[in-house]
Amino acid sequence: MRRYMVLTALLLVLAASVSAQNVRTEEMAGNEVYLLESKVVQGDTIPHIVLREVKVVPDWKFRNKRERKTYNRFVKNIKVALPYARAAAHKLNSINAELGQIEREKERKEFLKEAEKELFNEFEKPLRKLTFSQGRMLIKLIDRETGDTSYNLIKEYKGGFSAFFWQSVARLFGSNLKDEYDGEREDRMIEHIIIMIDNGML
Repeated sequence: MRRYMVLTALLLVLAASVSAQNVRTEEMAGNEVYLLESKVVQGDTIPHIVLREVKVVPDWKFRNKRERKTYNRFVKNIKVALPYARAAAHKLNSINAELGQIEREKERKEFLKEAEKELFNEFEKPLRKLTFSQGRMLIKLIDRETGDTSYNLIKEYKGGFSAFFWQSVARLFGSNLKDEYDGEREDRMIEHIIIMIDNGML
């Protein structure tokens, strides 16, 4: 059973997108070097950085003990699954950049096959440790990070048959690769937790 979640998640890692970063840190001779964008103003080069948005969020108001338990369980699962969802986003960005340089369909298929092999080698062992709850959370977070469902991403990169197969298996175990992330309503608690984590408050 857990094998299903591992393989599904691995295929999902193939898909996502990531926004460009304004600041990049590199390790050079043991020292951190910050590469910043710059503007030229009246002949002077002025480095600048766009600060990321920091959202101020009040603590979650629990209606009862059961909701508090759900919240704490979500915190644990999100802390495990979110890095994988964001890794998926980063990987897809790299894959899309490479695919943009490949014109022949045969070469594109060979590239995707090799990329999938590398992903399995990198992520299979850690993803084996995911629980079912963490696997379902990963499906939601993939949609949050990429703006597309896991089903559509698998269909785009692996084809309609693979998407249908994995969706069928997912449904047998109570999951749905077509689940969409709704941070405004259904997944409001998850969104709150992610914002708190990103701001270093959890």
